Amino acid sequence: MANMNPKRNEMPTQDPLVRAHNFDEVALGYTEAQAIDEANRCLSCKNMPCVAGCPVKIHIPAFIEKIKEGDFEGAYGIIAKSSSLPAVCGRVCPQEVQCESKCVRGIKGESVGIGRLERFVADWHNTFVADDPVRPAQNGHRVAVVGSGPSGLTCAGDLAKRGFDVTVFEALHTAGGVLVYGIPEFRLPKAIVAKEVETLKKLGVKIETNVVIGKTLTVDELFDQGFEAVFIGSGAGLPNFMGIPGEGLCGVYSANEFLTRSNLMKAYLDAPHTPVMKGGRVAVVGGGNVAMDAARTALRLGAEKVFIVYRRSEEELPARREEVEHAKEEGIEFCLLTNPTEILGYHNPDDPRDPKNGFVTGMRCVRMELGEPDERGRRRPVEIPNSAFEMALDTVVMSIGTSPNPLIKATTDGLTVNARGGIVVNEDGLTSRPAVYAGGDAVTGAATVISAMGAGKTAAKAIADALLDA
Repeated sequence: MANMNPKRNEMPTQDPLVRAHNFDEVALGYTEAQAIDEANRCLSCKNMPCVAGCPVKIHIPAFIEKIKEGDFEGAYGIIAKSSSLPAVCGRVCPQEVQCESKCVRGIKGESVGIGRLERFVADWHNTFVADDPVRPAQNGHRVAVVGSGPSGLTCAGDLAKRGFDVTVFEALHTAGGVLVYGIPEFRLPKAIVAKEVETLKKLGVKIETNVVIGKTLTVDELFDQGFEAVFIGSGAGLPNFMGIPGEGLCGVYSANEFLTRSNLMKAYLDAPHTPVMKGGRVAVVGGGNVAMDAARTALRLGAEKVFIVYRRSEEELPARREEVEHAKEEGIEFCLLTNPTEILGYHNPDDPRDPKNGFVTGMRCVRMELGEPDERGRRRPVEIPNSAFEMALDTVVMSIGTSPNPLIKATTDGLTVNARGGIVVNEDGLTSRPAVYAGGDAVTGAATVISAMGAGKTAAKAIADALLDA
């Protein structure tokens, strides 16, 4: 029976006062009854506008119809035809600006909770189904994939399903790319990522860790080893800084480093191999999802007070609404229309514990107001004269974006890059070098998981078409 409630089923979550002090997943997931009830809100539109909003083109009405019938494994099968990482996408994909933004139910109420239903289906499958995926017959072609983030894993999975011999080369010691080093446990449990990676391995994908393409091996050497095509999904791991005084002080981190130390190197343990500064007053500069992740991680690491410092207003915050709401519920303070101009520090050359550049003691900022729109249509922040003030701080985390990894472009001849360092590709993901493809953040700079997956999917099709038609 159709559910015409204008509001979606609420996602059960941990209590904010409890979750702010642990790394357990915040969102607890739908029950079977909630999933069926939410699925019944779907009108099964014939023109399927939601599918048009999905970068990997999941047949959304079809999988939701299976949920209505209580056939959760059937729903999983439909999703798995298009997505190699359904449990991941159900958690971190920004559905509200993609598939859900096209949902007809959103015109007079809230859209169907498509992402929440995808997560439910994937979790149900991972809990109750132990059967291995069917490994297809090999077609005799070999492809190398550089990077095991969402674009690389998607490309590898799609090719493996078509019988290609695929090897993924990962620079770090754990597969998953940004899914393991960038996104915190409380948003994306690492066991979920490991499960998705294990599924790809069962399809025949080989993964070699601790291999830095550009150092350990070059792209040319991959071809020398017999690979017929290479997909570069090396991500955007080069952090950006503001270039203001004091960024060299001890206690200033890029969000990449801060989150990698916590997520991958487990700096939250009592005796970590790779520590991170804990406690005190922490400011995270930026307003995207990564900034929210860093701020909420700092809180869980024991910070007394955490601030988000962002130069525009709340309306312009690029982070997902859900992440902003969760951060506020947990007690993080938002310093909006505020821009840092200097990080302040203290240096005591007589103290052997004091590093060369000294320690963070605070940050000087100015107040901002929004002026005329810039070239992208966003109102430009303008400094308010005589508005400078200082914040007392112990740690500053810079979360103002990242640039594509520069190593591969520096070691690969004939690879064209743009002014931002992104690898230039055509509509199929093909670079300026024959048989070398690229996608995800290595091309676009930092973007969403699902857009990177879409690029990996596009390149996989182009690679398959090129090699099978040769």
